[in-house]
Amino acid sequence: MPIQIFWDPKGFELDSLGTKKYLRATDGDTPYVSISIRMLSIDTPEVHYPGKQKPSRHDEKLAQLAEWIKHGKAPVNDGLGEYLYPKLATGKAGSLQEEQGIKATEKFRELVREKLTLPSGKKRRVFLRAADQHFDQYGRLLAYMSPYYSKKELASMSSKDRATFNLLMVESGWGAPFLIYPSLPKYGDLVLFRKAAKDAYENKKGAWAEPKMLTGYEFRMCVRLYKITKKLVKGKRLSSREKYGWVTRFCADMTTKEVFHPQDYYRILPYNRIFIWPQDVAEAVGKMNLVPGAVS
Repeated sequence: MPIQIFWDPKGFELDSLGTKKYLRATDGDTPYVSISIRMLSIDTPEVHYPGKQKPSRHDEKLAQLAEWIKHGKAPVNDGLGEYLYPKLATGKAGSLQEEQGIKATEKFRELVREKLTLPSGKKRRVFLRAADQHFDQYGRLLAYMSPYYSKKELASMSSKDRATFNLLMVESGWGAPFLIYPSLPKYGDLVLFRKAAKDAYENKKGAWAEPKMLTGYEFRMCVRLYKITKKLVKGKRLSSREKYGWVTRFCADMTTKEVFHPQDYYRILPYNRIFIWPQDVAEAVGKMNLVPGAVS
């Protein structure tokens, strides 16, 4: 296989952790609570960002950002600037993000109806496998989610048959691969994941059918870049940390084991990317045998 990274995280299975909304109780010591899940390793287009704002509200701002990039006013390197410019210059980058976000939501709901409905019409339970890091900064459980199958069912099913919703969204093209160290799938699952992502990308499935689309993480990144560049254009002095804080994750290529600086992530094909937070780079380099990427 082209994947050169071997990873075998422990993870764990659970129903819920943390402070959650009470739903109901079946007896005196069995309450049920709600829990918000952030599906691991994928990123779908935004329906609301930041907060409850609609992405379409950022059309003019992102078009302005394109002009700032064109005239060298944004703190972005030439390569990444050239990569982002045509996606932003359409004047509809936010609207496209919102439209694709709605379609991605519809696709997920379709998959849930299909996979969780038994022949009898009853609903199948879900199976959750959480990451070693339990929650994100918003209190959402970081997990892989799939239909719950009995041992008898699993005995006759392949890995593909029991695919997680995470994998199915990537396979449909409505979920972009968004692997972040150390919350990576096991090697066998990583192989399936990359294969599905590569097929969706090369065959222009889902969101990939639009060549000027921004992935969800790119859209959020560009919104931050706009705000920072606006301050610079107005003459405000910013520290290096403030100036370049719109993109901080390093990026490794799972097929070459090369690791690149944050603004060079675009040099890696979307389905080969593994993102790494700055504080985890030293550990990731050692554990995954990464090497510095070639200087452009």
